[in-house]
Amino acid sequence: MAWVLALLPVALLALGFPFFLALLATAVLVLAFFVDIPATAVHQVMFSSIDKYALLAVPFFIFAGDLMGRGGVSKRLVRWVTSVIGGIRGSLPFTSLGTAVIFSAISGSTAATVAAVGGLTYRRLREAGYNERFSSGLLISAGAIDNLIPPSIGFILYGTAAETSIVKLFAAGIVPGLVLAGFFALYIYAYALRRGDRGLAPFRLREFLAATSSGIWSIAAPIFVLGGIYGGIFSPTEAAGVACVYAILVVWYVYRELGPREIFEAASRSMYLTAQIFVIVACAGVYSWLLTVNGAPQALAGFIERVQLPPWAVLLAINVALLLVGMVLDTASSILVLTPLLVPIAKAIGVDPVHFGVILVMNLSIGTFTPPFGINIFVGQAVFGVPVSSIYPGLVPFIAAAIAALGVVTYVPQLSLGILRFLG
Repeated sequence: MAWVLALLPVALLALGFPFFLALLATAVLVLAFFVDIPATAVHQVMFSSIDKYALLAVPFFIFAGDLMGRGGVSKRLVRWVTSVIGGIRGSLPFTSLGTAVIFSAISGSTAATVAAVGGLTYRRLREAGYNERFSSGLLISAGAIDNLIPPSIGFILYGTAAETSIVKLFAAGIVPGLVLAGFFALYIYAYALRRGDRGLAPFRLREFLAATSSGIWSIAAPIFVLGGIYGGIFSPTEAAGVACVYAILVVWYVYRELGPREIFEAASRSMYLTAQIFVIVACAGVYSWLLTVNGAPQALAGFIERVQLPPWAVLLAINVALLLVGMVLDTASSILVLTPLLVPIAKAIGVDPVHFGVILVMNLSIGTFTPPFGINIFVGQAVFGVPVSSIYPGLVPFIAAAIAALGVVTYVPQLSLGILRFLG
């Protein structure tokens, strides 16, 4: 039976089955022929997998991010970031990166960040003389920061699967997200030096004040939402609902860039994407439940203990495995299937579950822009109109920078856990 659970999903994926269907078919086959459990367990576990209060945050954050991405928020953020860093060398790519970091504190989707920020800045990068390899590589990889900077759908899913505090995960992801952005920034600066770039217009107080005044509602969005969470005013799920109300007020009444029709279309897109995520959650729940009741996590943890590898080697092996998984599977599917297997191993070697959540999500975030199947690659290809023959080489230095950042975050747990002492 163990071989069926391990190999059948891979075989079905190779045959072209959707991931959720591969998991569900495997679970049904095992229940029908290998274990003495009533078939009614399938739909019971499926519904219990999505019957979790924390998961309500997913559609709300998707909706809020879509509204802000299309309602003028990202445009004003670009102007504000440009006014702050316009005078430094390589300021235009730094503006793209900085905007992606700030937008990540609004949106919960890496693809949304690539589309929103890339749609505004890709053409400006090309007009400034940056080639399509660098421009597309920067914007596609910068979207991955969204999975670490809260609010993060990846952390919501991990926290639900691992029964870990989502508030702590949100806080723990902030510094690693900035570390990842910092490593990207180092490469950008080296690239700008090699090109002999000069900055854009130097800092001007008048332009900064004008950009701040124009974009104050955009800049305040992450402060308002995250400040409410960490201030104990509302939970992450409640914060998601508040973010939706805030987004509607800003894009409809303040900026007047979206009307009822466009807001309804954003709600429809969010509903469709939520359904895609939740069907994976439900089917992965059945598959993970079967793995758990058959002792797979305990067997893996016992194996690690028997081989007596040092913790650093176990984490290295997990990182390599997760990077490979992230290349072919989407983040949500990977988190839901692998969390029940890997968390017991992390606990066995003394790794804090919150820190391990950051490691897991960061690994799979790198997968969103790693060939051949990173989701951000396909979004970037559609938005920028760039062939993969140019995108893939442009991603290589950013993948290398991200792996270096991952190594630092993995082996310096205080980067994730240090901020938790301020939560009380």
